[in-house]
Amino acid sequence: MGSFVWDVLTLFPEMITAYLSAGILGRARNQGTISVGVHDIREHTRDKHRMADDYPYGGDAGMVLKPEPIFRAVECVREKNPESHIVLMSPGGRPFDQAAALRLARGARAVTLICGRYEGVDERVVQHLIDEEISIGDYVISGGELAALVVVDAVSRCLPGVVGDAQSVTSDSFYRGILKHPQYTRPEVYRGMRVPAVLLSGHHEEIRRYQRHKALEKTRRNRPDLIERAELSEDDRDYLARILP
Repeated sequence: MGSFVWDVLTLFPEMITAYLSAGILGRARNQGTISVGVHDIREHTRDKHRMADDYPYGGDAGMVLKPEPIFRAVECVREKNPESHIVLMSPGGRPFDQAAALRLARGARAVTLICGRYEGVDERVVQHLIDEEISIGDYVISGGELAALVVVDAVSRCLPGVVGDAQSVTSDSFYRGILKHPQYTRPEVYRGMRVPAVLLSGHHEEIRRYQRHKALEKTRRNRPDLIERAELSEDDRDYLARILP
């Protein structure tokens, strides 16, 4: 089926390459499961100062990324991958969640991420170049590089062969709509704190039910909004009814 192709457009390529050289994603790249092209937006400027940003019309503060180098960079990507899905990382985009990660993993074979900086990008990029805007949360960070890495990581984990144990992906938080259950490892007793006895029992169905109930407890405590949208079994609903105050 070939590699899933990522292209990342940024003013700071070193921020992207450092993260993608290690861990699961580094291994996936070495194995050819994913490929990642990192492109310096400044390489697509035409002036001697390599200016990729300028003052905004209208007198607002800060600087805005210019349209020309971004359009040229995307055009270069599309020469190799004409079907690449173009995404702008932006606080004004649609919220990114596990469902969005699965959608991208299953619906595309090539994705290009544009990393915004400063006060944002020229609106002509938004209106005439990209396929969608994505936001990783309702807060402000210095640029789109961290957001792009979040998307690359989350989507790539959903691709066959990227994570060695596929079950660890399907048991991740959010994959099935709720948070993951608490985890324990050795030693069995640490400073008087014991691993729950049921996890040592060897009774797989009891363990599964215990973990599901604990996952529901944690989700209700930390993310009650997820409970409202989750697909719950009759046992789930009975358990939640018992623990409700």
